[in-house]
Amino acid sequence: MKKKELQDLLNQLGFHPGKILGQNFLVDGNMLDYIVRAADPQPNEWILEAGPGFGVLTRELLDAGANVISIEFDHRICDYLRTNLTNPHFTLVEGDACQVELEPLIGDREFRAIANLPYSISSIFVARLTELARPPRSMCFMLQKEMAQRLAADPQTPNYGALSVNVQLVYDVKLLRMVPPQVFYPQPDVESAVVEFRRRDQFPEPDQRRRIVKLSRLAFSQKRKKMVNPLSGSYPKEKILAAFAKLGIRDDCRPGQLTPAQFVALTDELCQP
Repeated sequence: MKKKELQDLLNQLGFHPGKILGQNFLVDGNMLDYIVRAADPQPNEWILEAGPGFGVLTRELLDAGANVISIEFDHRICDYLRTNLTNPHFTLVEGDACQVELEPLIGDREFRAIANLPYSISSIFVARLTELARPPRSMCFMLQKEMAQRLAADPQTPNYGALSVNVQLVYDVKLLRMVPPQVFYPQPDVESAVVEFRRRDQFPEPDQRRRIVKLSRLAFSQKRKKMVNPLSGSYPKEKILAAFAKLGIRDDCRPGQLTPAQFVALTDELCQP
């Protein structure tokens, strides 16, 4: 959908995009083509999409033969999609993607997640997907550049944090392409990026992931301090230092210096009876 077509549609519907909801609609055909090529939707596969907007990407996924489940919060957009997108392989869920129960939507199917994610939900939605018992086989998202850099960040870099650790437990994350504001209407105040997530062959089980998430968030709650300090509020200091010694971690280590694999090992040590 080109900018003029979108503007005409918005005027026709009396629709004013909500900044709080992160409603910035893609109006660049070349960028849409790039996302579709990067995502590479396949016939008969199941795809979960959050924030479909007026269905520009959704239609491309359906045209490729995929089954698409889209979660949309705005009831005005839902009314439009129900009327204008009647493909039998399309399922619309009206609700908040940060709160909708995801596992009942997917069941026991393998699936992927592909979306131009609203900025307002991106961190929560990505985290929710990684916490599923069976996370998506892969994901391809358009995200705010800053968020993309956090997700793909390496240890000992400024953007590396608890979210980086917890997503990289499950996925290899690759920043594919920076995206300028001009491809959206209305234009956001920041740049975006297309990010690819490929699920690792092996990753922690759900209970273990929850323990790692808890520990990493605790560690990064005082990112610039020695990690032993925030951890001491939840674990005996002697046990922390013993785990550090066993794993070859310096006593004065900061959380940003540990790899996701080291967080796994440290969690296993500290959560032993």
